[in-house]
Amino acid sequence: MDPLSEVLTQLSSQHSFFGGLKAGGDWAVRFPAPEGVKFNVLVRGACWLAVEGEAEPIWLQAGDCFLLSRGRPLLIGSDLSLPAIAAEEIYPHAVNGVAHCGSDEDCFLVGGRFAFGDEAELLFDSLPPIAVIKSESDQASVLRWALQRLAHELSTPSPGGALMVQHLGHIMLVQVLRIYLEQEGGNTPGWLSALSEPRIGAAVQAIHTRPAQRWTVEALAKVAGVSRSTLALRFKQAAGFSPLEYVLRWRMQLATRSLRNTHLTISSIAQALGYESDSAFSNAFKRIIKCSPREYRERARTVAQPQGESEVRVGA
Repeated sequence: MDPLSEVLTQLSSQHSFFGGLKAGGDWAVRFPAPEGVKFNVLVRGACWLAVEGEAEPIWLQAGDCFLLSRGRPLLIGSDLSLPAIAAEEIYPHAVNGVAHCGSDEDCFLVGGRFAFGDEAELLFDSLPPIAVIKSESDQASVLRWALQRLAHELSTPSPGGALMVQHLGHIMLVQVLRIYLEQEGGNTPGWLSALSEPRIGAAVQAIHTRPAQRWTVEALAKVAGVSRSTLALRFKQAAGFSPLEYVLRWRMQLATRSLRNTHLTISSIAQALGYESDSAFSNAFKRIIKCSPREYRERARTVAQPQGESEVRVGA
C-alpha cells in the first residue's frame, strides 16, 4: 500500500459529515469552525469564500475545490457584506442533505467534513490552513465524476445511499489531496511535499514497509539512492523534519491505531514497533502525542464508536 493510502487508512475518521448547499440571488452563509477537515466543491455557479485569519476573500467558480485543514469559521456568499445567515439555522431544514439559501439556485456546493483524532496531524499539518484547488489537472476528471455522483445521491435518495455518500466523500477527499500534491506539493514543506519528491518518497515507503527496523539516515539514503547528506538535506527541505523524526512519527501513528483498535498490551505494541523497553516507547509516545499510551487508550475508548462505523450527517 502506498504511503498516502496507508495514512488515510490509519486515520479511520471518527465522524463523517456530507451534504450540499443550493443558493442564489443575494445570499451569505456563516459556518462555525468545523471539527476536523472540511472540503467543498462548487458544482455550479460562483461565490466568495472568506476564512477567518486569511487576509483576502477567495473567488470560487464552478469546478473549484477548497480544503480547510484548520478549525476556522468561514463565510460563503454572493456578497460577503450582506448580513449572513448562520448555517445552524438552515441545515435543520435540509432536504435529502441539501440546504437552501437565497431566492434562487444559482450555486450548488457539495462536500463534507472528516473528524479525526490527534494523530491526523501527520497529514494535515503539512497543508496550509486553506488550500484552494483549481480543477485543471488530469486528476480532475475523477473528482468531477465523484462530485456528480455525490450531488445525485444527495438529491435523489436511493437504497444504500448513505454508504454511497460516505464512500464518494472519501474518494473526493483523496482526489483533492492528489490534486494539491500535483499543483502545490513541492512548494510548502510538509509530509505531502515529501511524497512528491521521488527519492524522498522511496525512503518514506521503506519506513512504512518496515517500521520496526532500526533505521539510520545512512540506511535510508541507500534505499533512496543518494548520499547520507543529500537525503538529510532533501528530507528536511521537503518534509520540514528529519528522516529519523519521520520514523518516530510513523511509529506513533501505528501505535495510536493499535491502542484504539486492539487489545494488545502496551508492551506488545512497543516490541512490534522496535522498542526494547516500555519506558522508551512511552517517552517517544509522550513526545509526539502529548500523553502516555495508557492515557491515550483510555481516552480513545471513552469517545470511540464501534469499529468501522462512521456517523454520516449532512452539512456542507
